[in-house]
Amino acid sequence: MSTRAAAAKTGWPLGLFSLLSLGVTPSRGVISGLQIASLLVPLLAWTTIASMGVVDEKFLPSPGAVFRSLASMAESGILFQDILASTGRVFAGFLLATVLAIPIGICMGVYPAVCALCEPLIAMLRYMPAAAFIPLLIIYLGIGEEPKIALIFLGTVYFNILMVMDAVKFVPKELIETTLTLGGRSRQVLVQVVARYSMPSIIDTLRINIATSWNLVVVAELVAAEVGLGKRIQLAQRFFRTDQIFAELIVLGLIGFAIDMAFRLLLRFTCRWAV
Repeated sequence: MSTRAAAAKTGWPLGLFSLLSLGVTPSRGVISGLQIASLLVPLLAWTTIASMGVVDEKFLPSPGAVFRSLASMAESGILFQDILASTGRVFAGFLLATVLAIPIGICMGVYPAVCALCEPLIAMLRYMPAAAFIPLLIIYLGIGEEPKIALIFLGTVYFNILMVMDAVKFVPKELIETTLTLGGRSRQVLVQVVARYSMPSIIDTLRINIATSWNLVVVAELVAAEVGLGKRIQLAQRFFRTDQIFAELIVLGLIGFAIDMAFRLLLRFTCRWAV
């Protein structure tokens, strides 16, 4: 059945039906319009509900009130201090997790013996909530920056290792065997074949898992932090400043979106063959 006939049968507009058809790729303009709509529609709904007074402003502040709160925090310098503190903790913990996870994941994907040795323990640790380690981290590391960074590290390193391992397992064995047949050494196989072939998947893994770090930084900053986006949310909750809570949440989302786009650009520039 053709797209036009199917649209006539269901009563859907032909354009909408074609967008939802399998194998159909919308034009770049349509994709851009849909992306803009995904942001504008919730904003318009929020504005409408707030202006109608359906929900008390104390519980659902208007976009204008949230923007004024955001501008006030930016003017006082508090917002930028919080952003620097939170992003510093996220990048420190996630960088440590990445540096450790990539070589271990590659070795587990290439060597079945290493996988058999490490995978059961890592799989078990992955299901332990990182927040459950907070009491131990405070006992071992105190209440400075170390336990916050360690919490983010623990919350992401095991996922990174297993997902890197899975990415490496998809490297065709023929490539490895051909490289060895041509006289390649183990180091050359790991660096020039396995790592290069799986690099796009590894970058995508990091792009996905850094979102976990942003979730954990809010939890980490509830533990004896003086500055940070999560700490500011806690203070706003204490004084019933929902406008500040919304403002901080929007900032968290915008920073996360910027990081996601940065990883996409990194993938596009470093792995052109896979884009």
